[in-house]
Amino acid sequence: MGKATGFKEFERKDERYTPVKDRVKHYKEFTVALSDTDIEKQGSRCMDCGIPFCHSSCPLGNLIPDFNHMVHQGEWQKASWILHSTNNFPEFTGRLCPAPCEKSCVLGIIEDPVSIENLEKNIVERAFKEGWIKPQPPKNRTGKTIAVVGSGPAGLAAAQQLNRAGHIVTVFERDDAVGGLLRYGIPNFKMEKGIIDRRVAILKAEGISFKTNVNVGVNYDVKELKDFDAVVLCGGATARRSLPTPGIDADGVVQAMDFLTQQTKVVFGQEIKDQVLATGKNVIVIGGGDTGSDCIGTSNRQGAKAVINFEIMPKPPGHRSPTTPWPYWPLQLKTSSSHQEGVERNWLINTKEFVTDASGKLTALKTVNVEWKMIPGERPELLEIEGTEKTWPCELALLALGFTGPESTIADQLGLDRDIRSNYKASYGKYQTNIPNIFTAGDMRRGQSLIVWAISEGREAARQVDIYLMGKSNLPSKDIAGDLVGM
Repeated sequence: MGKATGFKEFERKDERYTPVKDRVKHYKEFTVALSDTDIEKQGSRCMDCGIPFCHSSCPLGNLIPDFNHMVHQGEWQKASWILHSTNNFPEFTGRLCPAPCEKSCVLGIIEDPVSIENLEKNIVERAFKEGWIKPQPPKNRTGKTIAVVGSGPAGLAAAQQLNRAGHIVTVFERDDAVGGLLRYGIPNFKMEKGIIDRRVAILKAEGISFKTNVNVGVNYDVKELKDFDAVVLCGGATARRSLPTPGIDADGVVQAMDFLTQQTKVVFGQEIKDQVLATGKNVIVIGGGDTGSDCIGTSNRQGAKAVINFEIMPKPPGHRSPTTPWPYWPLQLKTSSSHQEGVERNWLINTKEFVTDASGKLTALKTVNVEWKMIPGERPELLEIEGTEKTWPCELALLALGFTGPESTIADQLGLDRDIRSNYKASYGKYQTNIPNIFTAGDMRRGQSLIVWAISEGREAARQVDIYLMGKSNLPSKDIAGDLVGM
């Protein structure tokens, strides 16, 4: 694969970012693309490793060495075909995926791994530019109708696959625009929303119907779902985690997703009454994941006075921890572009109180340093360190603590079983709930997870729905080696 000696000849080269002082002035993407020649050299680094562990680490089963080889040869259109054979939306994963494939790259044992994610992005962008990505409406219709609830990556993937099988697909989205968390949960500087719009235009041209501002179970009676031959629930895990901390209801303590959603809507000209702004404030972001990073980048763009980040877990090591050896996902410190824009990061710290003034406005946070006591065979115990109490000035605290699972509205109204983690219960591989014609996929089924997993589950669920309706399916499955049917 690639060039036999490419990994010896070429070093990894990534896209660079525009300077911080420039990019914090706007909400557009700020990466500087590599030249085609440089990208082809990156494809050449894919070594003849024998067993491509990148396959097993990719939830989609992407044929990574194959499209790398096509890039190496300058066969960009073939690379696009191979990439799209397993991934409906590489423009999303090429920007937003944490790239577990790269962490298991065999070359990564001795050198920097192949830049798989950036290769994906460049392949799909070249394909759009050249006009290779065109609507593929089905030649025949089955007459079967399917409702897909939720237009995030799982819902969009399920919809496209089912439409390609010839079914009549309607997608319901509770927000005012298609995309789910891709639309309003991901800041525009990480992915501009025109990226979603151009793909949705393809899906519409293929015959998929989209209905926005339709909140199933709220302003759309679940009884109307009985008009469909099958239903696929892909509403995501949107129940937000909070803290059992005094003062949590203070004016100035805000859920991260509300903060991010408001700013994205403002970017596109919507007027938000009483918008939460970081401008001129001491901002503390509680939570060290990707959403916390997004809050940091947004706060800096709004002109925060200072931005501080709290994480209750220990600081990860700078290099792969021995506890997570190759090819596993590494325990390792991640520094995002938003972190580079300005933030004070703190680990092993717990918020004890949100302090307010007489009017109920947030003025400070009280914290204590902590440590984790590890007991073999038992859950880790969180211990406070005496004498480490501290008060931090703060007018805006953003809770970036993740999600506890999907909201219960639809499950309660339809009588769906849920698992011990409150997710909609459906076995992996079948995606079928306790009501035979109702299926579920993505975060709603598996809990908060990655975009690449959502796309994978949407694709796999679509195949199971097709089998349920038709008795068989020609849609591809990642569990069937070499099966590229359905492109």
